[in-house]
Order: sequence, then structure tokens, then C-alpha cells
Amino acid sequence: MTDLTKTPVTVITGFLGAGKTTLIRHLMQNPQGKRLAVLVNEFGTMGVDGEILKSCADENCPEENILELSNGCICCTVADDFIPTLEKLMAMPQKPDHILIETSGLALPKPLLKAFDWPAIRSRITVDGVIALADAEAVAAGRFAPDEAAVQAQREADDSLDHETPLSEVFEDQIACADIVLLSKADLAGDAGLAAARAVIEAETPRQLPILPLTDGVIDPRVILGLGAAAEDDLDARPSHHDGADDHEHDDFDSVVIELPEITDPADLAERIARLARDQKILRVKGHVAVAGKPMRLLVQAVGERVRHQYDRPWGAAPRASRLVVIAEHDDIDPAAIRAVLAA
Repeated sequence: MTDLTKTPVTVITGFLGAGKTTLIRHLMQNPQGKRLAVLVNEFGTMGVDGEILKSCADENCPEENILELSNGCICCTVADDFIPTLEKLMAMPQKPDHILIETSGLALPKPLLKAFDWPAIRSRITVDGVIALADAEAVAAGRFAPDEAAVQAQREADDSLDHETPLSEVFEDQIACADIVLLSKADLAGDAGLAAARAVIEAETPRQLPILPLTDGVIDPRVILGLGAAAEDDLDARPSHHDGADDHEHDDFDSVVIELPEITDPADLAERIARLARDQKILRVKGHVAVAGKPMRLLVQAVGERVRHQYDRPWGAAPRASRLVVIAEHDDIDPAAIRAVLAA
């Protein structure tokens, strides 16, 4: 790569728990001879996704090439955080060949794409492509992609559905901005679920897009890297609910960090988290937990009632601190009630 060649960037979007981190881990393990860098935009104060990716660092993507943006939504902190971080990567002695950006689940991709027109980076970086991940099982259930007839019927029955929810707008904006859509957790959705999810997404896209199934983040990197989309020059083809708006608000969502003592039964904790999703409409839980008698830390990842946990690495010299970040819509989050369930 010469100094006159722009460094390609792949923007990876997707709703909370769609599998963005899992996909990036797979790309890190299959770099196709490229030196990678990763920017991770967390929602909340705990860098769980960044920690997961740093545990996979190697010579193709060393730990110093994995940077976290935790001061807010990436599309809202462009000048203060995002642009300086990109400049830091480009100033490294060994410049990355390809940059992967994992947005938060709540990020709108179009404002981020506009940032690539900034003079400080436009001549040096191009958006190779925007990859949107969508949970196939959730989409098949129609959670974030209502059709007009169904929405109209709901509106007539319930005044609270007289407008699009923030979640559906985020989902639709991510799909509309994408170059490729990956239907994650395809194994859980099955053939019928994949077909239903594909139909929903095809109805939402402003143009024909490849829609591919994905299980455990595994896909040939050649399919999603090297697209040459130059998305920063193609904004008109990527409509957004927020076109013409100066910014967007995330006041509809909130997070709380819960600190726990050591636990003895991971299955019991998983059941409590599932109960939170049912009773308190919790969207997402992620973090690390100390289990009595176990030298490994327990990685916990939950999307709604689906809870996954596994031992990921030894605590080593790090404090055995159990901390979970819990994300919900603003009106549904009750820190005291959440702590009561998790710490009982």
C-alpha cells in the first residue's frame, strides 16, 4: 500500500446483540494477509466488547490497534472522539491495511458516513462498505420491521403506536445504509425464519442488497471486505429517518452497571437475567462475573431472554470484580429493581 492509497474502512452496524463482535473476532482470525485495526464504540461505561476483542489480538491485529470509543455514540462524538482516534491510527509507525469499526447498537450509520468527508481524513480513508447485521430470529418475528398495513391496524387499536419506535427507526436506518446485510444466528432461525427475515428486509431496503445467512460470525472475509463502495460518496442512495436533522437523541435508552459478589451457580444467574428481560423489558446484558472456585472469568452476553455464558480467560492479576452492564429503554430501567433481581 502506498501513501497515495486510501485506507479502507468497513463499518459494521447492527442492533444490540446482533453479533457484531463475534463477526469481528472471525475477521481478526482470518485477516487475508492484512494488518487490521479495530474501533469499538460501546454503549455505557464498561468496555466488554473491547475486552473480548483484545483477548484475540495477534500480530495481524495487535492490542494497540484495538481502540475503544466510550465517550458516547460514535455518530454524536465525531469531532471530539472519532476523528482524533482515526488520525491516531493513521499516525502509527505501521499503518493498518484495513480498519473495522463496530458501532454501538444505537448508532445511526449515516451521520458517521458523513464524517468521512472531513478534510482531515477524506484524502486518506474511504468507507469500503457498510455491513448491517440483523438477528434473523428477531426480524422473522417482526420486531423491528412493521409493514404498513399491520402498523395501521395497531395504530387504530393503540394510540401509543401512533409513531415509529426509536428501535425500529435505528433498525431501518441501518438496513437502508448497508451494502450487505448479514442475517445472524441463522441456525436458530431455520429455513423458514430466514425466508421470513429476508422478506422483511427486502421490503425495507431502498435498493437491492445481498442478504446472506450467518452463524457464529463465520463468513468468507472476501465476501464483505474489499467492496470498494466509497460509501462516503454515495449518501443520497442511503436514506435515513433523520435526513435533514442536525443530530439525534438517545434519551430513549439508558444503561446501568451492576456490581455483584462472586456467584456459585452460573445457570441461576442466567435465569435471573432472563427474568429481567421478561419482567423489566431489559434489552441487553453483558459483562464478566467471578465464579467461586473458578480461576477463569465468566463472560455473560444476553439479548432479551437469550442468555449465553462461557469462561473466556483467567483473571490473572486483574481484580475478581463481577460487573454487568444492563441496557433498556429509558422508561423501563430501574436500577434498584435490577440490582434486587441480580444480587438476590
